[in-house]
Order: sequence, then structure tokens, then C-alpha cells
Amino acid sequence: MEKTKGKIHYAWWILVGLCAMVGLGKGVLNNSAGLYLPPVANDLGIGMGSLTLYLSISSIVTLIFLPIGGKMLAKYDTRMLLTVAIILQAGSFAAFGLMRSVWGWYILAVPLAIGGVFITVIAGPVLINNWFKKSNGLALGIMGAAGGAIGAIAQPVVGNLIANQGWSSAYLVVGIAIIIIVVPVILLVLRNSPKEKALRPYGAASGDNDTAEDLENKGVTMAVARKSSAFYALVLFFFLITAISSFSIHIPTYLANQGYSVKFSGTVMGVYMLGVLLGALVLGYLSDKIGSKSTSLLAMVLGIISIIMLQFFAGSAVLISVAAGILGFMASSIGTLAPTLTSTLFGNKEYSQIYASASLGLAIASIVALPAYGYIYDFTGSYQLVLYALIAMFIINIIAILIAFKGKKKLEEDGLWD
Repeated sequence: MEKTKGKIHYAWWILVGLCAMVGLGKGVLNNSAGLYLPPVANDLGIGMGSLTLYLSISSIVTLIFLPIGGKMLAKYDTRMLLTVAIILQAGSFAAFGLMRSVWGWYILAVPLAIGGVFITVIAGPVLINNWFKKSNGLALGIMGAAGGAIGAIAQPVVGNLIANQGWSSAYLVVGIAIIIIVVPVILLVLRNSPKEKALRPYGAASGDNDTAEDLENKGVTMAVARKSSAFYALVLFFFLITAISSFSIHIPTYLANQGYSVKFSGTVMGVYMLGVLLGALVLGYLSDKIGSKSTSLLAMVLGIISIIMLQFFAGSAVLISVAAGILGFMASSIGTLAPTLTSTLFGNKEYSQIYASASLGLAIASIVALPAYGYIYDFTGSYQLVLYALIAMFIINIIAILIAFKGKKKLEEDGLWD
């Protein structure tokens, strides 16, 4: 059944396609959104709060649509869904360039978010889980690192395009270009599962008597998962890890509050992004070697160390930079450890539905955490309470990981994990 013996397994081409699709969808469309805000707000004569409301609308739509998207990805043709999804996401982004009222952003935020659910949240982890029995964590890490690298390259390019051509043309050019690039990648490269190419998942070609279909159907159903403590512990982990990572937006303000310059803050954020890139690769590799449980616990301990350094060694520019790098390293666990924990705990049987439902924690945290940190700073004049809260979140996450694996053991003992 293995057709690629002696050749590159097709799973790696799936990964290349995902790096392009997710990298452009997340690294370019999502991450460059902030570059457009000042010129758009200025030209339309509206406040930044009124304009950025479209991002809140997008987050709410994502929250509502995630479980629906998970079911659709399990039921319908992957290439058809992803083609429609990138047209919705990138097409809505391009259409921003035609808008002259803030209501356009509010309306287009809906299809933008629906497409983004597939492109930037669930498709990558689901397809990697289907195609990689071995090196699953490494593949997720490579996808995360590639997305960060594409985003880092795209930011100055998009910034120059806005400066030279205006925000309207930049929206149109970027959105249309991504559709032109990504649609062929989806149609020509991506496949939902190895059985579509008469293959076994990568790492299951030898010494494994299970058929490709058997390998894709081990684990528990969504109905069983939803009744387990492991599922709710995983949702909590998703929520808290996202809430913790959201603090990165506030790092420049925290540094300014400590007396550091804007230039130094930019350097620190560069170190943070380097930590994200390295973390995606290292945590992915470690999850394959020592397991997702041990790797997740290690990431949480490193996170606690980084917050302690920020809190008690703020007078040292070197230690502040190191702390930011470690925090970025830990933050990459959203894209690597969260998916591997899901597959380890619940298997492949209904992975897309379980992962999408657990990802509700990601969406809720994105809506809640950012303004909460801001309000705490406004009321207290510092981030000290926030930093103590972050340490508490890390500790709770360690407990959640232990509860999740205890819950998995119970599922196995009850004969529900097969």
C-alpha cells in the first residue's frame, strides 16, 4: 500500500501546502491587520475603538462557528471547504479596500472569520494529525515556525505597500494575491487523509498491521469526550495558554512603565518573536521524543520562570530580554502542544470535532484577556496584579494537564478509548 518507498512521503508535501496556506492566512492576513488601522481610521474620520470593533465581531463569529467548522471538516470534501474558506477570508480582506464606511468592516468581519476558522485554526492541526503518525509534533512546529517567518517577511512588505499605494489598494492587492496563490495549493497539494492517496500515515508504513482506515479511527467519539474530565481540562488549558500569550501585546506598555524606551521595546519584541519561532520547532520536536504531557509541563514551568524574571528583575535589560524570549518560546505551545495534547488524549476518531470544540477556549480567551489586562492597568497603574495572575494561570494549567491525563486513563479503563 505504501507507494512512496524510497521517495519523500506525501505527508511532507501536505505540510508544505499547509505552511503556505496557514502562513499566508495567519501570518499575512491576520497579523498585518493592525498596519491598516491608523490610515483607515484617519481617512474615514472615525475613532480607533469604533474601527477595531470589527476585530471583536470577528472573534465572536469565530467562537460561534468553531464547533460547526469542526463538524463540516469531518463531513465534507476538504479541498472544497478550504477553497471556499480562503475565498471568504482573503476575499473579505480584499473587499475592505472598497469600503468607505466602518459598517463595511463590521459586515465583512463575518465571512472573514468564518473562512479564518478553517484556514488559520482547525485545518492545519487536523490534516497533520491525519497524515503524521510519527513526527506529528515536529510537523506542527514547522507549520507554526513557517507561519511566523512568512508573517515576519510580510509585515514590512505590506507596510511599504500601504505607504506607497494607500490602504485601499493594499487591501485589494494582498487579498487577491493570496487567493491566487492559495487556491492552487489547496486543489493540487492538499488531501484530507492518506487513504485518498492509497497510503498509510507517515511513520505507519512498516511494522503496523492496521489499515489506513483503522489508524484514522482510534480514540474516542466527540460524545464520549464531552462527558470526560479530560475534555474540560483541555478546554481550560486552551483558554489559559491563550490568555497568557495575549499578554505579549502589553509587553511594550509594561516596559514603558518600567522606564524603557520605545526602541528597546521593539528589540524585546523581536526577541519574543524569535522565541516563538524556536519554541514552535523545539516544543514540537520534544513532544515527539518525550511526549506531549512532559513537554507541556516543561513549557508551563518555563513560563513561570519568565514571568518571575519580568516581575522581579525588571531593572535588568538583559534579563528582561531573556524573559521575553522564554515567554515567546512558551507561547508557541498554542500551535504545537494544544493540537498534540488533543490527539494524545482523544485519538483520531473524531479529532476535528474535538479539537474545534476545545478551541472554544482559544476564542473566549482572545475576547476576554486583552481588555482585562488593560483595565487592570488602568485601575492600578501597573501590571503587578496581571503578572501574579499569569503565574497563577500557569499553575492552574499544570493541574489541568495532570487532570486531563487522569481523565484519559479513566476513559481507557472504562473501555471507551479504542
